Amino acid sequence: MSDESGGVAYRIEDLAHRSGATVRTIRAYQDRGLLPRPERRGRANVYADAHLARLRQIADLLDRGYTLASIKELLEAWDAGRGLGGILGLVAEVDGPWTDEEAARISRAELEERFGGRPDDAAVADAVELGVLEPVPGDEDAFVVPSPQELAAAVELYTAGVPLSAISCHLRELRGQVEHIASRFLEFTTEHVFARYLGKHPPSDAEAAEAASLVRRLRPLAQQTVDAELARAMRLFATRHLSRHLATGQFPEEREGARTVEVAAGTMRAVERLVGAEHAAAFVTAAAERELQTRTLDRLATNTVHSNIVDEMP
Repeated sequence: MSDESGGVAYRIEDLAHRSGATVRTIRAYQDRGLLPRPERRGRANVYADAHLARLRQIADLLDRGYTLASIKELLEAWDAGRGLGGILGLVAEVDGPWTDEEAARISRAELEERFGGRPDDAAVADAVELGVLEPVPGDEDAFVVPSPQELAAAVELYTAGVPLSAISCHLRELRGQVEHIASRFLEFTTEHVFARYLGKHPPSDAEAAEAASLVRRLRPLAQQTVDAELARAMRLFATRHLSRHLATGQFPEEREGARTVEVAAGTMRAVERLVGAEHAAAFVTAAAERELQTRTLDRLATNTVHSNIVDEMP
C-alpha cells in the first residue's frame, strides 16, 4: 500500500518479507534503537522505504562482521550527518582480494585426470573441507578452485609420489602456522599503524579513507616478508639437511636397520646450542650409542662380579 506522500507503506509482516528479517528481529532492532519506530495510523503501525533500507544496511554490516553495538554507533553517526562512505570504503578494502590470483573452474573428470586418472571421493571430500575445492551449486561434476596455484602444488607433490592423505595433513598443519603469522602481522600493524584510526568510534570519513589507503599500501608487505623469510629458511635447512646426509654417504632409508626417533624440541635446541645445529643429529646418535655401551659394560661387570662371588663360595 501507499502512504499519503505517495511512498510505499508496509505492515510489519510485509517489511519482514521484503527485508528477509523476521518480525521478532525487526522488533528487537526497534527496542535497541537500530530501527526507527513505525508511524502509527489508527490501529496499525506503518513502515516506510526508509525502514527497509535501514534493515538492508544492518544485514550488510552484520555480514561484514560488525556487532550490533558497533552498527548502532555507525548508524547514529550517519543519522547525525557524518556519513558511512569512509567506513564502508575501508571495509570494502579489507574485504577485497588479498591476492591477484583468480579463481578457476574444474570438472571432476579434469580433476581425476590430474591426480592419476582414478576417482578418489575421500580425497575430494577432504579438499572441499579444506576449501581447496568449492562445489558448484546444481552441478555435482564441477568445482570452483579458489587458488589454482595451491591445487597445482598438490598435483606436483602427488606426481612426485606424496600420498593425497599426506598432502591434506601437511596443508592443515601449514594453514595453522600461516594463520598464526597472519594474526601476528595484524596485531603488529594494528598496534603501530592503525590504532589511531580504530580507537575512534567511528572514525571520520577522511580518517577512514586514509586508513583504507594504508591497507592498500601495506597489503603486499605480509606476503613479501613471508616469501623472503621462507626462501632464507628453505636455503638454510635444505643445505643443512643435504650436507648431513651426504656426510654419512647414505640417506636414512638406505641405512640398514635405520629408525626415526622423535626428540623433544627443547632437547634439540639445547643440543644445537651446545654443539651447533649442523652437528646436533650426530651428537644425539653418539650420545645414545655411548649410553648403550655404558649400560652394556655395567651389565657385563655386574655379571662378572656375581660370577666371581659364586665361585668363591664354599
